[in-house]
Amino acid sequence: MSHPDGRLNLRPPGTLKGVSSVLGPHGVGASPGEKKSRNKSTRGKRKSIFETYMSKEDVSEGLKRGMLIQGVLRINPKKFHEAFIPSPDGDRDIFIDGVVARNRALNGDLVVVKLLPEEQWKLIKPESNDKDTEAADESDLPEELCGHHLPQQSLKGYNDSPDVIIEAQFDDSDIEDKHNTTQDVLIDGVKNLSVCVPDKGNTSSSAPVLKDDSTSMLQDPRTLSEKSLQKSAKVVYILEKKHSRAATGVLKLLADKNSELFRKYALFSPSDHRVPRIYVPLKDCPQDFVTRPKDYANTLFICRIVDWKEDSNFALGQLAKSLGQAGEIEPETEGILTEYGVDFSDFSSDVLECLPQSLPWTIPPEEFSRRRDLRKDCIFTIDPSTARDLDDALSCRPLAEGTFEVGVHIADVSYFIPEGSHLDKVAAERATSVYLVQKVVPMLPRMLCEELCSLNPMTDKLTFSVIWTLTPEGKILEEWFGRTVIRSCTKLSYEHAQSMIESPTETIPEKQLPPISPEHSSEEVHQAVLNLHRIARHLRQQRFVDGALRLDQLKLAFTLDHETGLPQGCHIYEYRDSNKLVEEFMLLANMAVAHKVYRTFPEQALLRRHPPPQTKMLNDLVEFCNQMGLPMDVSSAGALNKSLTKTFGDDKYSLARKEVLTNMYSRPMQMALYFCSGVLQDQAQFQHYALNVPLYTHFTSPIRRFADVMVHRLLAAALGYRERSDTEPDVLQKKADHCNDRRMASKRVQELSIGLFFAILVKESGPLESEAMVMGVLNQAFDVLVLRYGVQKRIYCNALALRSYHFQKVGKKPELTLVWEPEDPEQEPTQQIITIFSLVEVVLRAEAAVLKYSATLKRPGAQSSLGLEEEDPDDELED
Repeated sequence: MSHPDGRLNLRPPGTLKGVSSVLGPHGVGASPGEKKSRNKSTRGKRKSIFETYMSKEDVSEGLKRGMLIQGVLRINPKKFHEAFIPSPDGDRDIFIDGVVARNRALNGDLVVVKLLPEEQWKLIKPESNDKDTEAADESDLPEELCGHHLPQQSLKGYNDSPDVIIEAQFDDSDIEDKHNTTQDVLIDGVKNLSVCVPDKGNTSSSAPVLKDDSTSMLQDPRTLSEKSLQKSAKVVYILEKKHSRAATGVLKLLADKNSELFRKYALFSPSDHRVPRIYVPLKDCPQDFVTRPKDYANTLFICRIVDWKEDSNFALGQLAKSLGQAGEIEPETEGILTEYGVDFSDFSSDVLECLPQSLPWTIPPEEFSRRRDLRKDCIFTIDPSTARDLDDALSCRPLAEGTFEVGVHIADVSYFIPEGSHLDKVAAERATSVYLVQKVVPMLPRMLCEELCSLNPMTDKLTFSVIWTLTPEGKILEEWFGRTVIRSCTKLSYEHAQSMIESPTETIPEKQLPPISPEHSSEEVHQAVLNLHRIARHLRQQRFVDGALRLDQLKLAFTLDHETGLPQGCHIYEYRDSNKLVEEFMLLANMAVAHKVYRTFPEQALLRRHPPPQTKMLNDLVEFCNQMGLPMDVSSAGALNKSLTKTFGDDKYSLARKEVLTNMYSRPMQMALYFCSGVLQDQAQFQHYALNVPLYTHFTSPIRRFADVMVHRLLAAALGYRERSDTEPDVLQKKADHCNDRRMASKRVQELSIGLFFAILVKESGPLESEAMVMGVLNQAFDVLVLRYGVQKRIYCNALALRSYHFQKVGKKPELTLVWEPEDPEQEPTQQIITIFSLVEVVLRAEAAVLKYSATLKRPGAQSSLGLEEEDPDDELED
């Protein structure tokens, strides 16, 4: 939570406006570019620090003429003076250097920028080996790139009987998502891989023991090739303040006790360094804060920015709430939710009045006549064992001539949400359920999520179904869409389904299965699962033949103490055949519905597109891999998938290298986005890159995604169940944009929740040991992927017990030679070579600062001091 105040040269501000010291948002020295532009004397009158924003009219005209560029601002959380927006041409991101150039915009804001003259563009420093040319700070991978519901696993190496195992409550959209499960995600782009270095044979440097990995290059940028420059810009307007303007942090007294400010304001120091420090009125602070500030040193507060003047380095804000002690789960969680604008309040009485009031609710008799009655069919759900919001169910019935009738049955949530009602408005605003490690913030009231809509077994439920006649190979012969009534015969977990798949000829004992409706037998359910599995394998195989891409990254699950809520341990998810089974049929249903609604409403279909990866980052990676002797074909999603999945061997080293490559190639990937078909003129832009399909949407998770509710309404209109909507495409696009924003916020919150629990686990159960693979080598540090936990960390040479270290280039490959100080003075020093794809042993240890932990390298040959190493490492690295 603390800021690096020790290295700051702070000048106490004299008045609220016009702070004259050249400071970044947390009092950190301005970037060199800022200092250069503001090195004139400011004596006399106070001058503005930030430029006045352009007028709306000038911005509109500038965008039309192509003189200005708009995009979402991404601020590097480790180097917060660096910010980026995507380049419109898909090339290298546009760089925004320093707080002044950012002009009071915050992370996630939709901004308008003006390119600087070329002589002010960023000089890319290939010799620095520092990954600072892109902002890959948070994972932007689309959901369709990874798995469906992820299963619970038994935890090895910790408590044999954990109290609670928290499973992934993700929906089918996780097929796209990649989650960087740590708060300390590596955020600098791809450049530390050393891909732009002129081949001069072996170059070397004797590295001083410093943590600053970058080196300056005094060279006139006009003499450099375009490849060595990165377009740079400044923010001239904020189109939309998408950042919540709320921050979690701690209160401090101002440094100058004699200033007028000291008597009026305290200084709020955000835990997110991308947010500026904030003056808050003392009247908002606890009454005894001024006299007993140390009592509040570890108290988390929420502060909201209310203003940020042109002539002040610091924003002005109001304290909203005291959360509790820093480092504790609930205060930290509430802070995360608030910062990302997640509404976790109780649903209002107006919303609850929209729900059925007479309970228990039963389906009205007239509804049966409007729907296809499937209550006698063998239909079942497959979900994580802890899931309560069951969106989807499956059925599979053999037909004549060896074909199958396969059904995907989705909760008919739109039936319970009258359009325009209070419930509709709140659900649309929330847009998604938010899944934390320890709980869910639901999009809909629990009565809907867990009772009325959830496809609980042995109760009549309203559904929207897609039913196909399929060959055993998955070829579609017939297709039907419609509203239905089902009665699920059982609630299978992924473990139950997996055991059925793994025991095709054995009868599974009843005590190992959940209750099954008396109208159906366990053998019938077992056979249906096997048939679905066989068809799903063919569907999956064909998808990859047709050019789909999958980037599976390591993901964490936690076991929690049922009394304290603290993490007892964690393990990597295993993505198994039962997950793949569900995934394939959800994808098939989503694609089928996308085609149906687009055919019927070519101007009003809500679809989901996935743009191709960022060209420059991808090309840099390809060049790097070529240098490492790993030729990669990135000409298409399918070609990349083949390159990543070609046989490296099944030994531990090859599997780890595959994990690292998968992680690297996730970085250039862009987000998948909801959009209205009437807004994009070029249908080629509808394409979903990862799935390699022309049309895709989300239909299968309406309990937890509002986009799916909108698609259900479109499908109902397409089938004549309701009147056709006359909503303009622009209005639908605004709703799509909001769904995109809230899904991204939800994803960030989920990542931060995982990072919070992992940091607490390191503190409570650490130090933790694991094998790791080197991902990048710098002058005085190197980056690793910690294989047991899926986290990425930077290891600094000056934190190791080294006699010396030496950096050099072998050809174009960066290499660090570490010379370890011997433990016994009579022994010879041990030498260790660190290069890309080196397998090393690391130790994760909690730091004194709250929720911080560091990684250090184990001395070569040191014995493991923890019992975790006995676990078979291949268990963690299975596909």
